[in-house]
Amino acid sequence: MAAPRPPPLGGPRGLAGGSGGAAPAAGAPAGVSMRMFHGEVFLGEMEVFPMKQGGEGGFPFPSNEIRVSHFSPPSERCPPLAILQTIAPFSVRCKLKTKLMPPLPSLERMYLSCFSEFKSAVVMVGDEELHLVAMPTKTENVVPSFWCCSARSGLYASSVGMLNLRCLAIVFDLDETLIVANTMKSFEDRIEILSRRMDVEDDPVRIAGMSAEIKRYIEDKELLKEFIDTDTVTDNGKIVGTQKEEVQPVSGGQERVLRPVIRLPDRNAILTRINPEIRDTSVFVKLRPAWEDLRNYLTAKGRKRFEVFVCTMAERDYALEMWRLLDPEGNLISPQQLSERVNCVKPGSKKSLQNVFRDRGCHPKMAMVIDDRLNVWDDKDQHRVHVVPAYTPYYAPQAEMANAVPVLCVARNVACNVRGGFFREFDENLLKKVFELIYDNGLLDLPYAPDVGDYLVCEDTNFAPSNKDQAPIPEGMRGAEVEKRLNGQPFREGGQISSSTRSPDDGMSIRGTGGVRNIQPNGAAVAVTPSVFVTVLQEIGRLCNSKVEFRSTVSNGKSMQFSVEVLFSNEKIGIGIGKTRDEAQVQAAEKALQNLENSYLSFVAPIAGVPNKDSRKSPGSGNGFLEDVSCSDVDISMQEPSGSTVKQDHSNNLDKLSSVMSLIREHCLEDQHIIFRDQVRNSSPARNEEYHFQVELAGQILGSGVGSDRDVAKLLAAEEALRTLKSTTDPQIKKYLRPVR
Repeated sequence: MAAPRPPPLGGPRGLAGGSGGAAPAAGAPAGVSMRMFHGEVFLGEMEVFPMKQGGEGGFPFPSNEIRVSHFSPPSERCPPLAILQTIAPFSVRCKLKTKLMPPLPSLERMYLSCFSEFKSAVVMVGDEELHLVAMPTKTENVVPSFWCCSARSGLYASSVGMLNLRCLAIVFDLDETLIVANTMKSFEDRIEILSRRMDVEDDPVRIAGMSAEIKRYIEDKELLKEFIDTDTVTDNGKIVGTQKEEVQPVSGGQERVLRPVIRLPDRNAILTRINPEIRDTSVFVKLRPAWEDLRNYLTAKGRKRFEVFVCTMAERDYALEMWRLLDPEGNLISPQQLSERVNCVKPGSKKSLQNVFRDRGCHPKMAMVIDDRLNVWDDKDQHRVHVVPAYTPYYAPQAEMANAVPVLCVARNVACNVRGGFFREFDENLLKKVFELIYDNGLLDLPYAPDVGDYLVCEDTNFAPSNKDQAPIPEGMRGAEVEKRLNGQPFREGGQISSSTRSPDDGMSIRGTGGVRNIQPNGAAVAVTPSVFVTVLQEIGRLCNSKVEFRSTVSNGKSMQFSVEVLFSNEKIGIGIGKTRDEAQVQAAEKALQNLENSYLSFVAPIAGVPNKDSRKSPGSGNGFLEDVSCSDVDISMQEPSGSTVKQDHSNNLDKLSSVMSLIREHCLEDQHIIFRDQVRNSSPARNEEYHFQVELAGQILGSGVGSDRDVAKLLAAEEALRTLKSTTDPQIKKYLRPVR
């Protein structure tokens, strides 16, 4: 959404003046006179006021002069103060106002240029950037006035592009999150451990489960051995040879490398060699199902929705090759970015977003993490981690398909919800309030900036096992074990490599947004927890091509309870309240499913026979995954259709509504979503009950409709909205529409 430009200078901007005014009143911080330069060019004399009472902390400018070195990148939609509040909250250090009236032409030009082009003047102080943000004033004449905000060097430049493109960051773990990799030695060690367990086991069910697991290990081990010996594998009776895949040099001048690789897409497996000259560095890699779907979402339609980073405890050469297998075309991370975007943490150390973004690639508040373990992350980052079940293709191959939605598709849905919620808050709260600020406002008037953690429901991973099965051994190499395996060092059961050994409860359960399933040794799934309601609801949305969104708030009362609403095709169908977001989300999903069931039964009850499975499909868009949706105050309860029979026109109305909605979406820019708002119905007798709908785009009413049937009212409103879009001259609506070709 293109942000509206601030109004012209002059006149109040809606908020009363805060602390730190233009002139020092009684008890206000005293100003200091300083000379201002752009490079060596003198711009004028400025009066500088600290933001804190008494000037605590002093002034940030060395030698009592303000020397602008360069300008920040201009923004298409985001004023500098909104960007700085996102990446460096409440970092305003002081205020500046010209002492000369009229101001020198060079200072006036710089001020107006910064104001109109959404850029800041930057003063460098060591590893810190001081951004001079042009602020409007109450006076009608041009009075060059600035707020001075501090940020880490380079962070602003990387963040402005992401915020312009509506892009966040996503950080992936590798082992047991996206892949499971084994060498000959690791295969042999795991087979030996399982064999020893079978020798002391007397439960025939567990013995059968371990026997099946060993068989899967042996099958892949034989393929790896054949690859090592002959550079070929025999897959389903066919001999498959290696392909020489070129490894692009990473930043630092590495020479070109050709790796022998065999890809087996039917097995979701790849065989590769970390060092092409040493056959014992050959690795058998299993890729997690649905990775391609998640990967395609991140860069759909040639634009990035997320900047991608990797954080792993694995050895670096191994990590780089595993990522190359996951992103062979370099669409997610270019070869030039690999050295800074693949972060390898020493085993036993905590992962940290601050370290991942050590080169100022992003601010942690704008990043989410996909990992199979939560406790490996720094405490301050854990609320930004989406925990997925550990990938266990040997111990429980059926677990990956136990839920209706694959694990990585759930992760995609979560990422989509996070992105939608973050930028809805950015657009509708932060930008709106920043545009109301003037020079005379104070720190307390700055609006809250969104944080990815606000829109990510963290799962409790401390699940106790419900049976006495032994924990599965770590299936793939992770942490320091990678280097030991590639060098042929032995592995001892019980955790020689502390970073790779799972705790008993960690191994006994599959965790994630889709709920918890305790996995028996034979791969059977039992004891589904209530959080599966969330996954079922998302799958219904996928099958119906409808958008599903969870919108959460925290009450302001002493109870501090969480409230979560479920929107289905932008209509509210359930609400839940709980002490935690997770509890409220599960309750909301359960109620939403009940309402959907009631609505469905009300629809099919009058019909003799089976209804057309497509007749109730909502006019959603997309390919079955959640899409970013705009915030709405939709308040639609699930009511039974009026009348005792379903009219023949019902299906036709839905078809027409779907067609009209498609035409409306063709007119709107990407990420602009039409909201149907259900108005209060007339309190007339049931026979004359009317449904009132109106269609809105970013708060602008496009059309309204009234009918005795909900779908008729929606259709009438949509048709009027389409006519409005085709003929509008309103600039507040046109800025959200695609250019006419």
